[in-house]
Amino acid sequence: MKIAVYGTGGVGGYFGGRLARAGEDVTFIARGAHLEAIRANGLRVGSVHGDFTVEAKATDTPADVGPVDAVLVTVKAWQVPEIAPAIGTLVGPDTCVVPLQNGVEAAPQLVEALGPENVVGGLCRVVALIEGPGHIRHNGGDDYVGLAELDNHPSERVERVRATLEVAGLKAETPPDIHAALWAKFLFICAWGGVGAVTRSPVGITRSMPLTRAMLEGAMTETCNVARARGITLPDTAVATGMAAIDRQPEGGEASMQRDIQDGRPSELESQNGAVVRLGREVGVPTPTHDFIYGSLLLQELRVRS
Repeated sequence: MKIAVYGTGGVGGYFGGRLARAGEDVTFIARGAHLEAIRANGLRVGSVHGDFTVEAKATDTPADVGPVDAVLVTVKAWQVPEIAPAIGTLVGPDTCVVPLQNGVEAAPQLVEALGPENVVGGLCRVVALIEGPGHIRHNGGDDYVGLAELDNHPSERVERVRATLEVAGLKAETPPDIHAALWAKFLFICAWGGVGAVTRSPVGITRSMPLTRAMLEGAMTETCNVARARGITLPDTAVATGMAAIDRQPEGGEASMQRDIQDGRPSELESQNGAVVRLGREVGVPTPTHDFIYGSLLLQELRVRS
C-alpha cells in the first residue's frame, strides 16, 4: 500500500515506522534537521516493544510524492488548516485522508480544503515523541487507530487501510460511530492535558490529589455535556471510562499539549480546552473548568506564538 505520513512527529513517526517495517511503501513528509537525519540514516524508533530502524523515503515537498492510497495526517491540530491545501497533491480518486489529531475539528477543516470525497474520520491512542532528529521514542499507549467514513457507512477503502495497519501489528478498528469515538477521546485528552498543563504535574499526581482529580472529572463532564448538546451520542459511562483511562496511564505520564506548554512551544490549547469553551458557547453549555484552564494558559500561548 502506498502511504504518505504528513508530519513525522511522535504519532506519524511511530505509526509510519511500523508500516514501513511491515513492508508498506511509506513516504514521510518532514522538514529541517529531522528530515535530513531520516534521509541520511533512516528513521530510528526506540519502542517499549523493541527498537528498530527503517530506511525511509522522506521529503518536504508533498507534490513530489504524487497520489497515494492513504494519507495519515499527523501534524499538530493547529497546523491542519495550514497544510491542508498541500495534501491535495497526494490525493487520487480513492485516497483515504485520515486525520489523527487530538480534537474534533481536523476532519471538517480537511473537508473544507479538499472536499468531502476523500476525508474520513480518525483517531489514535499512543504515547510517542521526537527524541531527536530522525529518532522517535515510543513510550506505550494502546498503539490504536480508529477510522471510519464520516457518515459511518462501510467502505472498501477504510477496510483496506484498517487491515494494513493491523498487519503492521497495530490495533485498528472501525468504530460504529466515528464522531462518538472522537468525542470520547476528546473528553479524555482535554482533561489530562489541560489539568496537567495548569498544575505542571504528571498524571500520577493529578489523579491522586482529590482537588485535581475533581478537576479532571469536571472537565470530562463538561466536554460530555457539550458533545450531547451538539448531537453526539455518548454513553452514560463516558466520563467513568475516561477516568479509568486516566488511571491506566503511567505515573509519570504527560499529555503532548502539557509537554509543549511546559517546554515553551506552540500547543494545541485552542484545539483542545479552547475548543470546548468555544463549542460550548455555541450551544449554550457552561464549561467553567475549561474556562479556567484556557484562561490560565492563554497568555503564555499568545506570547509563544508572537
